Parts: sequence; C-alpha cells; structure tokens
Amino acid sequence: MFEHEESVEPARAVYSVSEVNRLARELIEGGFPGAVVEGEISGLKQYRSGHWYFSLQDRDAQLRCVMFRGNNMSVRFRPENGDQVIARGSLTIYEARGDFQLKVMALEKSGSGELRRAFELLKARLQAEGLFEQAAKKPVGKRFRHIGVITSPSGAVLRDMISVFRRRFPATRITLIPAAVQGEQAPAEICRAIETANALRGNLGFEALIVGRGGGSPEDLQAFNEESVARAIFASELPVTSAVGHETDFSIADFVADQRAPTPSAAAELMSPSQEEYFAMLRSDLGKLHNRMAHVLQRQQERLRLIAKRCRGPARRLEDHAQTLDELSRRMERAQDNLLARKQQNLDLRRQALHHCSPALRIPRLRAGLEELPHRLHRSMRSRLERQGALLAELRRTLHSTSPLHTLARGYSITTDESAKVIRNVDDVTEGARIVTRLADGTLRSTVIERNVGGSKEP
Repeated sequence: MFEHEESVEPARAVYSVSEVNRLARELIEGGFPGAVVEGEISGLKQYRSGHWYFSLQDRDAQLRCVMFRGNNMSVRFRPENGDQVIARGSLTIYEARGDFQLKVMALEKSGSGELRRAFELLKARLQAEGLFEQAAKKPVGKRFRHIGVITSPSGAVLRDMISVFRRRFPATRITLIPAAVQGEQAPAEICRAIETANALRGNLGFEALIVGRGGGSPEDLQAFNEESVARAIFASELPVTSAVGHETDFSIADFVADQRAPTPSAAAELMSPSQEEYFAMLRSDLGKLHNRMAHVLQRQQERLRLIAKRCRGPARRLEDHAQTLDELSRRMERAQDNLLARKQQNLDLRRQALHHCSPALRIPRLRAGLEELPHRLHRSMRSRLERQGALLAELRRTLHSTSPLHTLARGYSITTDESAKVIRNVDDVTEGARIVTRLADGTLRSTVIERNVGGSKEP
C-alpha cells in the first residue's frame, strides 16, 4: 500500500504596487532594449521644462511617448498632431502611475526616414565596392580653360557660378549641359549629360565638369543619391566636382566625385584662380623689369664713361657720345619720374583706404552704444522687479486664501487629542479624555464629559 502524503501549498508572495511596477519595468526594459515605432502623433504637449509628451497611434491602438528636452533639441522639424513619424527609443514603465510608454531618443518624419535608410544602405554598398576610395579620384586643379556645368538652366545656380568665374578669372570658358536636377527624370538626364560631356571632350575641349544644384529638402536632392548617377560620375574620364545643396547637405554624388564643394558658388571658387593674383604677379614683374632696365642703363653709363676716358680722339665723336649719354639720362629720369608718380598715386590710394578703416571712425558709434547699455540694464531690471513683485503678490493672495488660519477666522475650529491627532469622529475620544480646541485667536483645553452619537447620548 502507498501512503498518501498531504500536499502543502507554498505561500504566495504579496507585492506592493511599487514593486509590481518596478518588476514590470525591469522586464520590459530588459526584453526591449531598443525599439523603432512608426505612427501618427496625437495629443502633443510641450511643457515649460522643454519635455514633449504625446501618443503614437495607428488605426487599432495608441502608445504613450515621452521625449525629454536633451533629446528633442536635435529634432530638425517642429512636430504637430497628425504628423506621420518614426520614433527610436526604449520601452519602459513610468512607475509612479504604472503607464506603459516609449522613451523617445530620436524622431524623424516617416518619409525622410525611408530616404535616409536607403541612403545609408547605398552608401555602404558603394563604399564596399571602392567607389569612395581616394586612390580612384582624379586630381582637380584650379586653372581650367573650359569647364562643363551640368545643372538646370532655369535655376540660380548657373548665374551664381558665372558671376564667380567672371569676378575671379573671366578667361574661363563655361558651357552649360542642361539636365533636370529634381523629379523622376532627373537621374537619367544627369547620367546622359555626364556621358555627353565625356564623348565631346575632344571636340569641345572640356577639361573638367561641375555637377550640382541649389539647396532643398532630402526629397529634392534625391536625384544625386541614385546609384545610376553615382556610377556615371565614377565612370567619367573628366574630373567631376560635386556641388549639391548647402554646406550641411551630403549626397552620394559628393562621396563618389573627385572633389566635393559645399555649394555651387564654392565650386566656382575652387576651380578658378584669382585674377588679382595675376595682377600682383604682373606688377611684381614690371617692378623687376624697371629695376633691370635701370641696372642696364647704369652699366651702359659706366661703359660710356670708360670709353670716353679711353677715346681721346676726335672731339666730334666725343660730343656725339656725350649728347647720346645726355639723352639716355633724360629718358632714364623720365622713366624714374613716371615710376615715382605711379608709386605715389598707389601710396595715396592705400592711405585713403587705411583712413576709411581707421578705428577712430568706429569709436564714437561704439561709445554711444556703450552709454546706452546702463539705461537698457536699468529698464530691464525695473521691468523684471515689477513682474516678480506682481507674481509675489498673487502668490501671497493664493496662500492666504488656502491657509487653515483663514478658515479658522471664519468661525471654524480644529480639535485634537493630547497627542495632537485631529479628532474627526465621536469614536476617536472617550469620556474623561482631555482635548485641545484651536480657534483663530487661541486654544481651549477641555475634558470630555459625555459623547453623543447622531444627536443621542451614547449608553
């Protein structure tokens, strides 16, 4: 026979609410260290602390979210209710209320997030293939006789680049190869323009290409993030400078190109020498030429003097040589006078420019601004004190209206036992107990003689 042993049920643990919420938070945070959630923003609230509270919703459910100030300062757009976004963060529980929520670390619009993921994937693949390697890039100089520009003929980019080339080095020849830089047809047109420029480089004399457009949204710049455009730039035999968007915009074309310019105007700056440098070189050569001529003339004068000493022959020849020497001297003096006049004129121009840049012209304006600063500080301090005083008065009125002393002044009282515990019911005291009654102007100490419950004496 088998003996039946009585089973003993183990005692169940009893948790407090705080412990349950803490355990749930640890389980959720441990199981979901990171989460990416896409949904529509609703109930957005932005508090003075800078923190954002909102919900992400779809057709069937909602998820509470919080994004603290240190994280939302990096968001590049102003979120609004109804925006479709992608939130990156961690799932957790707010223990004080037991709320299940997503603590958001990064936030971006849904469409731009897809473009960014596609951008990163293509960038990684092309980099692995070696399209970004520095060894594969062709050198890009600063002195080109003929440059092809691939951009939209209707945009301001072409005008800006032409303006820079005219200012820096007007001799540079610019040829536009028109192509759409935005829309579905843009990648194919850009590729076709690069191929055309390379095919005609022998006939037209192209030495380099600039491919670019002005700034815009990520969607506007998408044509320069296409794989076909990247491979066309990489296959170009002409050196290619990428000039897409603003300085903070980076495209796949920038990484593949032989040179990246932060803006189209900067591309023109990088690929053209400054004509002022040539003028400076010319002025330096002219100075060297004048010095050389003066040295040659001086040597010739010495030779003439030596010849005159040796040739004590016919006086007529000596007179002719003397007259020639005088003529040369006069010509040299005129040349020197002209050179000195030009140098003096240049010195006067520099003196005038230095006068216009003198600090003495700026000091009166700065002094006037400095004298105004104390008045502005006084007005600001007085305005701030007035606002703080009004706020203090309002707080004083609020405190007075909610003070227990204010309630006592209206005829109410507070009764406690000897241990200062407030008496709220008849059952809180016994006959013979000593009680203390607090009034607006003092206290009363009493002894309980009898108790009445509901208006009748307690038996």
